[in-house]
Amino acid sequence: MTGIKIIATGASAPKKVVTNDDLAKIVETSDEWISQRTGMKERHYVADGENHTKLAENAAMQAIEKAGIDKSEIGAVIVCTVSADYFSPSCACLIQGRLGLSKDIIAFDLSAGCSGFVFGLETIRALMIARNIQYGLVVGAEVLSKKMDMTDRGTCVLFGDGAAAAVVSLSDTNYTSVIGVDGDEEMINIKSPDGFIHMDGQGTYKFAVATVPKVIEEVVNKAGLTYDEIDHYVLHQANLRIIESIAKKVKQPMDKFVVNIDKYGNTSAASVGLALDEALEDGRIRPGEKVLLCAFGAGRTWGAVVLEM
Repeated sequence: MTGIKIIATGASAPKKVVTNDDLAKIVETSDEWISQRTGMKERHYVADGENHTKLAENAAMQAIEKAGIDKSEIGAVIVCTVSADYFSPSCACLIQGRLGLSKDIIAFDLSAGCSGFVFGLETIRALMIARNIQYGLVVGAEVLSKKMDMTDRGTCVLFGDGAAAAVVSLSDTNYTSVIGVDGDEEMINIKSPDGFIHMDGQGTYKFAVATVPKVIEEVVNKAGLTYDEIDHYVLHQANLRIIESIAKKVKQPMDKFVVNIDKYGNTSAASVGLALDEALEDGRIRPGEKVLLCAFGAGRTWGAVVLEM
């Protein structure tokens, strides 16, 4: 078996909801300005008793419970993040301990910016094949509210906190991937452990609308499919205008694109997983359907996978 199948997903978001109007009270902006440019209406921020590790743990536990497997069967954990509570130990190691997973396990954090969840799926697939692991756990988790300069109105309105997880198994079902990097340190960066997110908004937009359609074309062709044969497109939730532009370029209707940016903002490595979990939970995505996941992010990373649910 050379592919993977997503068995179950889980998600977790902080209780505190921050609306565009809330942000307008502390920075020069407005609901209209944010909504028209990004499609965002609200996002979640950690508050009392909440942190990155807890969000990741909650999402992981949900996914394991819904998968209906014994925790001892999980042989690898990857947490995709740029905002973990610690540099060391990794969030993945903390999840192993908190959930009481097997000690005979590989567990580590992966940093690929907003492409993290897709990179995580591809990485855990390789580990599972190499070590003959039956089940793996991928988590995308971010607490970006701690990484924002609240005087920078072009950036601070964009990001939110959240986590999503997926239990995966090796499978013979269709799985195709495209991964790439064009190393860059200026488009998006966090320059120090306690530093703020800096982003070239226009540069990021141009990169996304130029790169993502090519990546989608490549992965669909590699899978031997057509755009029409993809039932759902789950893209990184960075900007509604980016998603709409991509839909036009690949000539697919917007109702095939999962969108929840209005409720979460940009949650970086958690973004694709949160959108996927929501679409599975409300029944939009059903067993047997073909789904394309695609993301882009800091470092000029990009990735896409086509898999069968």
